[in-house]
Amino acid sequence: MQFTAQQGNHLSKQLVGQMASYRHQVFVERLRWQLQTKDGLELDQFDRPDTVYVIAQDEQDRVIGCSRLLPTTQPYLLSEVFPQLMHDLPMPNSPDVWEISRFAAVDTSANTPMPRFGQFSSPFAVSLMEASIACAIEHGARLLVTVSPMGIERLLRKAGFDARRAGPPVVVNGCPLFACLISI
Repeated sequence: MQFTAQQGNHLSKQLVGQMASYRHQVFVERLRWQLQTKDGLELDQFDRPDTVYVIAQDEQDRVIGCSRLLPTTQPYLLSEVFPQLMHDLPMPNSPDVWEISRFAAVDTSANTPMPRFGQFSSPFAVSLMEASIACAIEHGARLLVTVSPMGIERLLRKAGFDARRAGPPVVVNGCPLFACLISI
């Protein structure tokens, strides 16, 4: 397994396409998220040339995991789509606070149903999170924020990460979500 950590404008179009297809398979096909997609690719307004990606590939160069890192000094998922998760706290906006989103570490080649939090609970997911944190640190991050479903905080802590809630969960489209802060 190999990790690639680069800004979107430095990735090949082929790798971006493979990552977008992988994200479609995970988030749209398996998790059934209602996302705008085109031609089996999952990309949104936060997939910009300056977005930093961590992409995991297997020995056959097949994408098997990914994460997206965004500085909070530019528009990001929590600030633009889920601001209610911060409650009365100010929205992070600092060069040392980055958002991690579109995190996935699942085998999309298997036709088995995905456990509810399967993408977060494997040793591979921990390795991807560690690679993502290392990349964020290289870009000056000291804290990560993320939009998370319930249960992720416990899984992150169990894996040894310093994770905490920014506020109580909020039910969004039938799913309880919270803003998770991860100290790095």
